Amino acid sequence: MSMLPAEDHKLIVEKLGREPNTLEQGFFLNLWSEHCSYRSSGVLLRNFKTDGENVIIGPGDDAAIVKFDDEYVLSVAMESHNHPSYVDPYSGAATGVGGIVRDVISMGMRSVAVLAPFYIGPLDSEKNRWLFDNILQGSADYSKTIKVAAVRGESYFDERYNGNPLVNVVCVGVGKKENIMTSIPKAAGNRLILFGSKTGRDGLGGASFASNAMAEDEDVPEKSAIPAGDADLERRLIDATIEIIEKKLVESCRDLGAAGMAGATSELPDKGGLGALILADAVPVKYDNMTAYEIMLAETQERMLAEIKPENVPKVLDIMKKHDVPAADIGYLTKEPVYRVEYKGKIEVELPLRFLVQGVPKFELPSKEPAKRPADLISKKPKSPQTPDEIKKSVLTLISSYNLASRKWVWDKYKETTLPSVVGESGGDAGIIKVTDKKGVAMTCGCEPAVSLLDPYIGATITVIENAMNVAVKGAPGLCLLDNLNFGNPKKPEQYWVLKQSVLGMADAAKKLNIPVVGGNVSLYNESDEFNTAILPTPAIGVLGIVSFEKPVPSSFFKAADETVIMVGTTNPEMGGSEYYRVSKMEMAGVVPSVPADYEKVVAKIAEVCASGFVTTAHDISKGGIAAALTKMVSNVGADVDLSKMNGLSDEILFSESPARAILTTKSPEKVMALLNGIPAIEIGKTKKSADLSLKLNAGTVVLTKAEIDEASSTIEKAMKKGYTQKSY
Repeated sequence: MSMLPAEDHKLIVEKLGREPNTLEQGFFLNLWSEHCSYRSSGVLLRNFKTDGENVIIGPGDDAAIVKFDDEYVLSVAMESHNHPSYVDPYSGAATGVGGIVRDVISMGMRSVAVLAPFYIGPLDSEKNRWLFDNILQGSADYSKTIKVAAVRGESYFDERYNGNPLVNVVCVGVGKKENIMTSIPKAAGNRLILFGSKTGRDGLGGASFASNAMAEDEDVPEKSAIPAGDADLERRLIDATIEIIEKKLVESCRDLGAAGMAGATSELPDKGGLGALILADAVPVKYDNMTAYEIMLAETQERMLAEIKPENVPKVLDIMKKHDVPAADIGYLTKEPVYRVEYKGKIEVELPLRFLVQGVPKFELPSKEPAKRPADLISKKPKSPQTPDEIKKSVLTLISSYNLASRKWVWDKYKETTLPSVVGESGGDAGIIKVTDKKGVAMTCGCEPAVSLLDPYIGATITVIENAMNVAVKGAPGLCLLDNLNFGNPKKPEQYWVLKQSVLGMADAAKKLNIPVVGGNVSLYNESDEFNTAILPTPAIGVLGIVSFEKPVPSSFFKAADETVIMVGTTNPEMGGSEYYRVSKMEMAGVVPSVPADYEKVVAKIAEVCASGFVTTAHDISKGGIAAALTKMVSNVGADVDLSKMNGLSDEILFSESPARAILTTKSPEKVMALLNGIPAIEIGKTKKSADLSLKLNAGTVVLTKAEIDEASSTIEKAMKKGYTQKSY
């Protein structure tokens, strides 16, 4: 009986002129899965602009390469490890970090930073606390061991992630232009060297597993089937890979990820129009009597594949031995574009390679716009607070929500991953890594799932604007963008419509901001039979920018008293999808935020002003609006802010999440306002020595002390201190 979908099976039999055997079916099942082939999403991804003056290698390799300066380049990639992280959160998150790091390393660059956006159910649930704790610990422990800094992340909570948490990871590497490596093979006759962990049975069918909804417990793989990480081996593997690349011993290279040996050993030769003969019994294995199916399709972690000239094989194997990394010659490239696997002297697989790798049918699926809530649902808006006491209570309630609470407990998990190259404070708008004395990389990640639920096009657009703003407030124009498109079942027309609209929104926004989309990942079928839910539309992204150190880089927190506070951008009373409405249980109420027609000018101007040296503090305004931004900025320095001249109700002024806005502080307001010429901006107050926040509104003045802010925003820490009673679920 065939394990393949009926239409795929029919097409394959017609092409081969015979029935594929079980091992060959396993190859097609995994390589033709959505996770590997983008069969229903690839046509949508063509909307992205992927090239630009700084793009050296765009999508299609293990990672992208973008120019940093005349000497250095950046290697960047984004990936997900969603399904495994629900079954085994510690190992799932750890191997998510390990896999994306190897993608960057295979390009010849040393990884310097990871960013980790996580989306999970609320922490009121004991199981969610277990998931969150183990996801954080797994990614932190792995990052620490391999000496890669965790510099930024996102923790977003919603009950629709119950049963299907999302674990996304961005990785950034740095290296010299001369060491750029690709997975494009050079010549037939060159040997294929497998190095890293011995192959086990873990992760069998991982790519096909990631292309299906999370089912009831009896259908979920055993925890032992989830690939386990070995960070100590990964560290040695990184050093060995960089050494053989820098010594010019490698012709092409790639990580072993989805579909394991089957994926790497077929996709690499196909990129050069070549073929390959793989000797499955030459693969170092963990167990006796492993089958060819297990050897070729297991997704054991910490493995790499390199094309090596025959005369360089001994040198490469010696270097692997020096680093205590298992390695073996497991086959060679052939002129004939046929893929063969030999096991115990018998050819077990013989397939036309281009058909195996690229023959999957790709097409748009039927789409249907869901029924939308009527615009007049705005009448359901929460009752606006009227008195200073009511306003104060609303602010404190809002910043106590899981999505706005302090992430100190989270960052404490990662504090041991900090490296000397990390610049600035944890928890700011963007993380920064120093590359040279004069320049570094600002990086951020995140998403707007609540807005995407109401309008996926606008939600994706705001996601791009928000992340571009996060690097802009560090004085860095957007350099490149990576995406991880997390959605439900694309075979459901309404879900596919949401995916399509999200891609179009992201593509249009990136083009308008002139930020090329250089890579990413698609994670579909994120639905849970256990909870009968689909995730929120979650088009998570990472954005990078180049920041100069020749002038002071703005902090995300108030640093000095007697500075002028300036608000940049336009605030509109459009609260649909806002955290304020979510906290008020009015999620479907309100008008979806509009996008300023000239938002690209606002973002560019913010980057210019924040690079001028005149701005001490800069913070993007996003979730929770002005109120959340200002409370986050309070340190041992506070501020007196006057919002009474703004039109609208108190909650509309304080909690609107209109995009393309920022709060700046400066000792030179005349110079900053002159630079902002043509962009909406108003002076709204002064910083002060006392650590409190005073908000003057038409309804009166509200004063929030640092102690009150800290107490209200300690929700995550309080929840996690409750712990959990089970070691696994």
